[in-house]
Amino acid sequence: MHKYGRKAGVWTLAVCTVLMSFGTGAFAAEKKETTGSYRTVTEVEDWGPAVTKLIVDIGRPIPIQSVATDTFKVHVVRSDGRLEDPVLEEGYRNVTKAYVADASGKPAVKAGKHVVLEMEIGPTLTLGSAMNFSVQTYLNDWIDSSYTITQQKPIATAKGNLTGLVVDTFKGEVRELVDDFRTKGKFTHNGVRLTYADYTPAKDKSKNPLIIWLHGMGEGGTDPTVAIAGNKAVNFASKGVQGFFGGAYVLAPQTPTFWMDGLEGFGDGTSKYESALMALIESYVKKNKDIDTNRIYIGGDSNGGYMTMLMIRDYPGYFAAAFPTCEALKDTLITDADIERMKNLPIWFVAAKTDQLVPPAEYAVPTYERLVAAGAKDVHLSLFDNVVDTSGLYTKADGTPFEYDGHWSWIYVYNNDVSEQMNGTTITLMQWLAGQSLNKK
Repeated sequence: MHKYGRKAGVWTLAVCTVLMSFGTGAFAAEKKETTGSYRTVTEVEDWGPAVTKLIVDIGRPIPIQSVATDTFKVHVVRSDGRLEDPVLEEGYRNVTKAYVADASGKPAVKAGKHVVLEMEIGPTLTLGSAMNFSVQTYLNDWIDSSYTITQQKPIATAKGNLTGLVVDTFKGEVRELVDDFRTKGKFTHNGVRLTYADYTPAKDKSKNPLIIWLHGMGEGGTDPTVAIAGNKAVNFASKGVQGFFGGAYVLAPQTPTFWMDGLEGFGDGTSKYESALMALIESYVKKNKDIDTNRIYIGGDSNGGYMTMLMIRDYPGYFAAAFPTCEALKDTLITDADIERMKNLPIWFVAAKTDQLVPPAEYAVPTYERLVAAGAKDVHLSLFDNVVDTSGLYTKADGTPFEYDGHWSWIYVYNNDVSEQMNGTTITLMQWLAGQSLNKK
């Protein structure tokens, strides 16, 4: 199985063209064997990666406005090669938009050899999902989505009607934002090996900050694309987030198992990956000379939030700020001495009251309160009632916003929907983070 999609098969498709003979008024049918193929476009949504579009190579020019949403029927088979029975599901996807395009998928001006089929997606529409979470391994991974695009209505061309297209040859994929990262990073320290993905901003004459993001439990393994695409961590490379920092490096380390694998037990307040992670960060900063060492920020969700807490506990003077999200370091594992070490570091906790996996009353809330009591001057807690869609695109049956699992408060972080009133002004998390520096007066 191709790691990020389908194996490129070799199929042919039959294309029947109908030519009109103006001299006799009769129709002459011409059957022509030709090849066709498709590429997928994957975007990372709030709930994870989804195949949002197909770019179908028709093999010949067709005029614009010659296709509609019912011109093609789109069938998909989703399978996960890790499973004994790999087929997850199959079915037809709803085409919401169709247009003639160039090879990159950009709408054509007059004619084009490609058709883009945009498809319905949503947090409950699993047919579009590009990953699967295995309950056996507790890890996400990319799955195989094999598409068959079948023509349902004729396409009128200058040479007659084009009919009978059946396209099932996969020719590659585009993964938006994911493709902007380098994704083959490997680092070994004292026998412990980590992988990582990283984003490099455009070169300029100034130094750039570094955002470090530590993935959750489901994104471990040896494929760093999972660490940034299992949920919406790729958004740190989006224009919106990058704009707050004037361009920032993004480093997304990946553990082969879980950050919470402790020296004596799972989630025991230690991690067998901690020293390797710090060595990786230091090595990465050393290799990238234009990283501003006064503006290194660290955050993570769940398992990664746990690791974030360990890093700021043990290396508080290295980071300019931290943003642990639904963090999983139980407050009872944090000593008063730990609080004293962390209290001068700017920290912004994010969690939701409906989080049943990591109840904030046992994790972020008491830790935040202890930091405040210890005299922390720049510590914040955004405790949401629940986790809901903020795009306005997805609703429940009663018309209220779609509600996600309460543990998924990272959605608010990636979309910069976290804010607080500071000195009479609403400041978002990314605004606050971008303003933090070790040499800040």
